Amino acid sequence: MAIVALLLCRRLALPSILGWLVIGVAAGPQWLAWLNNDQIHLVAETGIVFLMFSLGLEFSLPRLWAMRSRVFGLGSLQVLVTGGLAAAVAFLLGIDLRAAIVVGAAIALSSTAIVLKQLDELGWLNRRHGELSVSILLFQDLAVIPLLIVIPMLGSDTQGAALLWELTLAVLKGGAVFALLLWAGGYLLPRLFDQVATSRSEELFLLTTLVVALATGYLTLAVGLSMALGAFLAGMLLGESQYRQQLEADIRPFRDLLMGVFFVSVGMRLDFATVAEFGGLLLLLLPALLLFKAAVIAALAKATGEKSKDAIATGLCLAQIGEFSFILIGMALQWQVIDSDIGNVLVVSGVISMCLTPALVNNSIVLAKRLLGGGARGTNVDQLAPPLPLQDHVLLLGYGRVGQTIARFLRNDGTAFVALDLDPVRVREAQAGGEPIHFGDARRSDILRHAGIGDAKMVVITFDNRRTVFNLLDCIKQENPTVPIIVRTRDDTTLEALESAGADQVIPESLEGSLMMVSQVLYRLGVPLPNILKRLERVRRRHYRTLHGFYAGEQGNRENLHWVKLPAKAWAVGKSLKQVSLDHWQVSIEGAKRGDRRISATPELCLKPGDMLLLQGASSKLERAERRLLDGF
Repeated sequence: MAIVALLLCRRLALPSILGWLVIGVAAGPQWLAWLNNDQIHLVAETGIVFLMFSLGLEFSLPRLWAMRSRVFGLGSLQVLVTGGLAAAVAFLLGIDLRAAIVVGAAIALSSTAIVLKQLDELGWLNRRHGELSVSILLFQDLAVIPLLIVIPMLGSDTQGAALLWELTLAVLKGGAVFALLLWAGGYLLPRLFDQVATSRSEELFLLTTLVVALATGYLTLAVGLSMALGAFLAGMLLGESQYRQQLEADIRPFRDLLMGVFFVSVGMRLDFATVAEFGGLLLLLLPALLLFKAAVIAALAKATGEKSKDAIATGLCLAQIGEFSFILIGMALQWQVIDSDIGNVLVVSGVISMCLTPALVNNSIVLAKRLLGGGARGTNVDQLAPPLPLQDHVLLLGYGRVGQTIARFLRNDGTAFVALDLDPVRVREAQAGGEPIHFGDARRSDILRHAGIGDAKMVVITFDNRRTVFNLLDCIKQENPTVPIIVRTRDDTTLEALESAGADQVIPESLEGSLMMVSQVLYRLGVPLPNILKRLERVRRRHYRTLHGFYAGEQGNRENLHWVKLPAKAWAVGKSLKQVSLDHWQVSIEGAKRGDRRISATPELCLKPGDMLLLQGASSKLERAERRLLDGF
């Protein structure tokens, strides 16, 4: 069911959340009754844990400080004003105060996943309305944390001063756990992952990531708080470490699948009888909700000094109900803070609003212009997104001896570069020196994207691990099919295979070392430098074949040299080298002698009795090639 539903959502350009919700409706107690909430509740809650852990990884204290005026200014205003007004309206409509608070909180939140995905695909993250949207979404994500603490308290039977005391106690517990994790995690977690990364075990790194996320979640659960809170704090503590990209890449598959299970559990709560009963209300509620939220956000952005166009576009981008709203609704239903009817109405409204979000984001600028009377004219210069800060750079995969040598020359030349490496000590020391390096496995597409593979000028693979290199070539070509790739290998045994796999140039280190020594010998013997360079380039163009032929001696070689003398009655006598081609046996003619004089082995050379030909090839095939020259078969 998931395969079919997600394929349809992909084809119709609809959010995948819609597919999961439909599965929940179909497999839940309303229809097929394959599942019930008790069976999948724990798995669904684990999905929330991993989602919050990933969110914590993205939570950067320096980035937050740089955006503090917009995040804590406009972001806090948006959550408080939108949530407060929505809660007030719900209370005036006769909804209980506690339920009204949940309704206001759910309406105040927008879809981080869908909005950021659309803005990123359009290249609008660096435009003004994109920056405003990111700032507001960031504060909304932070606001989820206290809401996760408050909702279980709202579900208790206490009232008045006792309820206020419970809320205060919950906040104090959250603060104590935060301080404990900050102290222990800041000291223990980086050292733990240093040891794990040093082991070079992918399974151990992945297992440790899962254990850290779940163990910190259990710690907060043990003191009466949400598992999601502990996971978020653990992610935040690791978000500043060198392992952030690798941690996020490892956790993402589990997060996405288990979040799908969570949305299935939300869909299972959908009661179509209630939807049919409140159908008229939904027809009025949905457009009113979108207009209300967009208008509030636009007014607040305008009040903080933003241009009208950017303010309206920001409001349109964030007008929907977000995925975190479903988490709050699900938790509120679990703690019986809101009625199932209210939950169903909110869920259906949220699903439809999220389906409309891609169209709203894509047309936000055009709609803003039309509302301002500017029409839908073409994009002018000031609307263009500024260039990404990381562009036309060289991506170095591996930062060992070769990678660092290349980096020094690139730095001296003023060429930007980014490096990826899996040695934690090397990454930490290089980062301390200000090097643009990240810890991460370049075989992961998301890590390549984080390193700017789409805008890279060139990719250089500086280590020699044949299996890994072939996997890397597949990943790189999938993300950026046109980027030039240079590969370093120890020898040229896989040269042609690497070129077939996508490498634009393969540098066999041992053979290049031989060529460098040859160039120094010839240069000191007085051979002009241009002639040396031409001869070296000729060897490279021939895939270093000239360097493979050696007289076998006692040990033998993979490719040998062998002289063949042509008697008067040899089949090849009277024919040109082109006519006696030995390519069928993968043997080449590397030289020729006539008497005591070497002659050029050109394709037009006509062979005479007594000529000697220098053959190069595998020993098992040289005998057949010689028989061809002598007997013609």
